[in-house]
Amino acid sequence: MEDITVLELKEKLDNKEDILVIDVREEWEYQEFNIGAKLIPLAQFQGAIDDLDDWMDKEVIVHCKTGARSAAAKAYMQRQGFNKVRNLLGGMVEWQAKIS
Repeated sequence: MEDITVLELKEKLDNKEDILVIDVREEWEYQEFNIGAKLIPLAQFQGAIDDLDDWMDKEVIVHCKTGARSAAAKAYMQRQGFNKVRNLLGGMVEWQAKIS
């Protein structure tokens, strides 16, 4: 799937769509600012992926600060068989610039 913009994600969250949003930043970054996503720091991602099997065919959106770490998480999830993974373009920097 193609990646998603902050405006598209905001709309999905506002509409309470059935999506899983994963924040792959570090805990201290999450504490400073977050949008309520499930926190799985990238360093712990491989060990946590088995808990997400129910989401193999559902929409999953990954994000980080700018989009680089979440791009790596997206690629890893796709290799594990997740079919609908999208990266948040611009990450939390873009979110704070356009939404907050």
